[in-house]
Amino acid sequence: MIIINIKENESIDKALKRFKKKFDKTGAVRELRARQAFTKPSVKRRDQVIKAAYKQKLQEQFMK
Repeated sequence: MIIINIKENESIDKALKRFKKKFDKTGAVRELRARQAFTKPSVKRRDQVIKAAYKQKLQEQFMK
């Protein structure tokens, strides 16, 4: 359960923004979408390798 303490004279918009930020950090929406369809472990591993290669490529470009 996410609890947001509203400070004095704080607008509802700011409190809602803090709530949304905390909610995103929990990863509930990502997990829900991942559970909608089964992905094989080999496909997950392949995606991880592709993502890692992409990050490595970006890091190499940054270092040059």
